[in-house]
Amino acid sequence: MNPVNYLYLAALLFTIGAIGVLIRRNAIIVFMCIELMLNACNLTFVAFSRMHGNLDGQIIAFFTMVVAAAEVVVGLAIIVSLFRTRHSASVDDASLMKL
Repeated sequence: MNPVNYLYLAALLFTIGAIGVLIRRNAIIVFMCIELMLNACNLTFVAFSRMHGNLDGQIIAFFTMVVAAAEVVVGLAIIVSLFRTRHSASVDDASLMKL
């Protein structure tokens, strides 16, 4: 399979994720779309790594997955805190969590 096809797939996944972040109001859906965008970036890194014949892109993709896992932990903690106080997971209610 041609590596350019992987780049087209990554662009499509990134576009779907960006549209989801911009349109949706549910915090869980927004975080899932951010994860989709990060996976699209990982696919791009791995595709370019394969095209150039080195492992740099795969190493960067691994570190991106580590950052994404940390982002999920912090994001879900914020969503749970928001849901406990407001009984809603809407992004619009997040501005109401100021101390």
